[in-house]
This record gives sequence, structure tokens and C-alpha cells, in this order.
Amino acid sequence: MRRRLPPLNALRAFEAAARHLSFTKAAEELVVTQAAVSHQVKALEEHLGVSLFRRLNRALALTEAGRSLLPAAQEAFDLLDAAARRLRQAEAGGPLRVSALSSFASKWLLPRLARFRATQPGVDVLVSADDRLVDMEREEIDIGLRYGSGVYPGLRVDWLMGDEILPVCAPSLCEGDNALRRPEDLKHHTLLHDEVSGTADSPDWRVWFQAAGLQDCGIDMERGPGYSHMAMVLEAAMAGEGVALGRLSLACDDLRAGRLVCPFGPRLRTRFAYWIVSSPVMAERPKVVAFRDWLLAEARSESTPFALLQRPPEAEQHTLGSPRNL
Repeated sequence: MRRRLPPLNALRAFEAAARHLSFTKAAEELVVTQAAVSHQVKALEEHLGVSLFRRLNRALALTEAGRSLLPAAQEAFDLLDAAARRLRQAEAGGPLRVSALSSFASKWLLPRLARFRATQPGVDVLVSADDRLVDMEREEIDIGLRYGSGVYPGLRVDWLMGDEILPVCAPSLCEGDNALRRPEDLKHHTLLHDEVSGTADSPDWRVWFQAAGLQDCGIDMERGPGYSHMAMVLEAAMAGEGVALGRLSLACDDLRAGRLVCPFGPRLRTRFAYWIVSSPVMAERPKVVAFRDWLLAEARSESTPFALLQRPPEAEQHTLGSPRNL
């Protein structure tokens, strides 16, 4: 329970006066009298038990306490302003703003997006492809797609799909001399690397060779070019530049179309999965519900053998905690 929060009007008066270092300019901004601003600031100082301004001759200066309070007050008002704008925009319609990881956006989401537009022609979708964490309220994101553990505090979280790592290459590498037929044949081919791999959640070639029982096969597992995004790794594989460890979620369309093939196993399931996230405020907006339902239906419709793994029993929709980052 929040106890003894400062009065909102007094905080507004303080923030404006602190920003302008002037009661007069703060009064003009808030469309009140200078006396009203001075009265509100005095009430806030009494509420907090500290002085926030030093009243100089025809000037104001912030005290140490005032300098400490100002950033928090500004952040609070910025959040309120962003939330209000989001609500007004949501009520008025407007585009659906989607945040997605770059590779997932280009390899899975965008090829399917026309099907959503066909079912919801009145909803314009704006996709922001970015691998950094996104503050959904500040950046006005309606719904996000993230790859991780599913622990995203303060957000509604829905399990979308699991994933697997598997070797993929152009069909041409499975033909002719040195054709890829078994893992040992990789010694004749270039290994392509995703620079973010190397963990249990995104296995690299060393992890894969160990799972295949070939950790002592004499193949240099570090050789070959690297790329900063999985989409680039898959493009290089399709171009015949070598063999990649691809994510099934991102490679499934190219596998189904024959642009890529999986020459052999093993296939390694990742601990991380893809999740749909949205703020509790936005989660039940009609356009967000429609997009979330469509995403879930698309993931469930993937045909065998490229089904993107059924939801584990523990992966339920949930909302946690308070921070807003994806």
C-alpha cells in the first residue's frame, strides 16, 4: 500500500517551477497564478519536511533535496503522459505497434503478416525490429515478441512456441563430392556461426558436436565466418557458403520450400522459447487480442515435421511484478 504520497497538484507545481527555475513561468505553463504555484510548492515542502528551493533575489535555485526529487517527478509525469496517450490512441483506433527481434521479424513474422491483414483489414501493423530491451509504455509498443525464459515482470506473457537448433545447408551441399550424409562429413565444409550462440539456450557448434558424440573428431569447430543475426546465417547457408546451426523457428519456411535442408541430426531443443508480451492495460484491447490470437493460431498451424514444439505444461499465460521492459 502506498502511504503518504505527495499531492499530485503540488508535485506538478514543483516540477514546472524546478524546470523553469521560476514560479512565474511555471504559473504561465500551468495556467494558474504565481501565488498558487508558490502555495503548492510550500505545501509540498511541508508534506516532505524539506526545503526544495532556495529563494534568491529575483531568482530560484534547487536545494539538494529539490535536485534529488526532480528526476523522479519528471519520470512519473512522463509515464503518466505516455499511458494517457496510449489510452487515447487505443480508444481512437490507430496502428498496432509490434516489437520483435530482428531475425524473428524477418524470417517468421513478416512472411505471415499478410494473413493477419486479410482477417483484420482495418488494423494497420507497424513492426519495430530491434534486439534491445524495449520499454513498452515509454515507446508506445502494443505487443512484443521475445525469445527468452518467459519471465517479463509487469507484462502479460503468453507462450508462443519452443525452438530447436539443427544443422542446415543448401541442397547442393548434399550432392556430388564430399556430400553431406553424416556429421563426420562436416570436415569438408565451412561452418557458419551465429555470434550470439554458445550457451545452452543458443547452442554453438561445440555444443552440437558434443551432442553428436564427435567432440574429438578433429574438426576445428571455431573455423568459418560469423554473423550478428541468425537471419544472416541462414541467408549465407542458402547461398551455399557453408553449413549453419539454424533455429527451426526461423528456418522452417526455407526448409519447407527446399531452399534449405537438414542433412542429419541431432536436433537440440533450446530451453528458451518465444513469448508474446503486452502490458496489462493494452492486453485486452480488441486489436491486441486479435493479433495475439492470430499469432497463437499461426504457431499452432505449423505442419509436421516443422511443428514448432507444443507448449510445455508449465508454460501458462501469466503476469508478473512491476517493471515494464520486454
